[in-house]
Amino acid sequence: MMARRTSLVCALALLSLNACDKHPAEPMSIPKEEPAAAAAATTAAPTVTAAPVAAPAPTPAAIPAPADVAAAPSDAKKTASGLATKVIQKGTGTEHPGLEDRVSVHYTGWTTDGKMFDSSVQRGEPASFGVTGVIKGWTEGLQLMVVGEKRRFWIPAALAYGESPRAGAPAGMLVFDVELLQIQSAPKAPADVAAAPKTATKTASGLAYRVLTKGTGTKKPTATSNVTVHYSGWTTDGKLFDSSVARGAPTSFRLDQVIKGWTEGVQLMVEGEKVRFWIPGSLAYGDKPTRPGAPLGTLVFDIELLQIRDLPASPH
Repeated sequence: MMARRTSLVCALALLSLNACDKHPAEPMSIPKEEPAAAAAATTAAPTVTAAPVAAPAPTPAAIPAPADVAAAPSDAKKTASGLATKVIQKGTGTEHPGLEDRVSVHYTGWTTDGKMFDSSVQRGEPASFGVTGVIKGWTEGLQLMVVGEKRRFWIPAALAYGESPRAGAPAGMLVFDVELLQIQSAPKAPADVAAAPKTATKTASGLAYRVLTKGTGTKKPTATSNVTVHYSGWTTDGKLFDSSVARGAPTSFRLDQVIKGWTEGVQLMVEGEKVRFWIPGSLAYGDKPTRPGAPLGTLVFDIELLQIRDLPASPH
């Protein structure tokens, strides 16, 4: 199982331009915890005869390349960028993935001489990633597809890894068969994203908020509590810049390690509650933020408080 998981991670790294799935920066400076050290293996007693080691499972055979792997056929459609595509199985869906969405796919990739270099089909496990987290040819091609569709891409080097790529990446034009299994749509900007409505409550600091879903808990976190949340954040023009919902994984952090608007706002919440916050620049990154890539001005967040985990008091 570990070998299979490592294979999947390596495959996703190969598809990414930066050897990892690209996600927008989180709206708080949360230190990353180091994984716990693996437990030491127990040494067998010298009187016990070791069991015979099982032979490793055979590597699955490579998936044969399509007959048109060397070049796109005349019936393939070519875009302005040079990407060529051909539908080889019609889809059942109607929606196309957008740049902010995540997708799940099955795929196989070959070089134009017919050599297979990667395949989720061979591994028996689909791959999931953000539409912008992969090579340019995939980002463009995926947006042409619907769920259930299988499409062949002929991706020129300029939209893949180039003619002289980094170590381990295939060079030149690449050919992929891609089947779109699922689209996980990014959260849409709320109707009141431009400004807090009159019904919103405003605090002395300038933070505005309104409750979207009532909570089930009664306890509120403190500034030093550890909390787990799901959230999405937009600028006031409706642009989504970050979302744990889109990533499909909640975020945990200590409340005094995030932007001031979060520290103040989340302390107003109880578990199970979902609240929309309008956070002025002074409580976020400022109107002219110094942190590279940080959004400026007033930010709007939908935050759902999933769990409060208070740390034990430090001994004196």
